[in-house]
Order: sequence, then C-alpha cells, then structure tokens
Amino acid sequence: MSTLQKICLSITIIGGINWGLVGLLDFNLVEAIFGTESIIPRIVYSLVGLTSLINTGILIMDLDEHEA
Repeated sequence: MSTLQKICLSITIIGGINWGLVGLLDFNLVEAIFGTESIIPRIVYSLVGLTSLINTGILIMDLDEHEA
C-alpha cells in the first residue's frame, strides 16, 4: 500500500468515525474541535469527500488487477 493510499484511508476512517459519532450520539467531533463558524470544518469535510473518491478509484483499480 502506497503512502497516498494510507493517508487517504486514514482520513476516510477518521471521517467515518465522525459520522458514526453524529449518528449514534449526535456529537460532531469536527465542529467540537474547530467550531461551527469556522471554514475549517468545511475544509475537513471536503478533504474526507475527496479521499473517499480517491479510495473508490483505488478499490476499482485493485479489483481490475485481480480479475486479470
């Protein structure tokens, strides 16, 4: 696994944990750390979304390699 893959996977896992906290406990860790009026939570959410797309591409490429 490359460094980019590890970074993207880590960020996606952190985002998943945050959404788990939102769903189970109604607690948003990102907004608790950075506040709701800051631009930083939007950057964090965008970064999680971007890394999710990258992880999806990595998964599809990996599946294609195993089929060949």
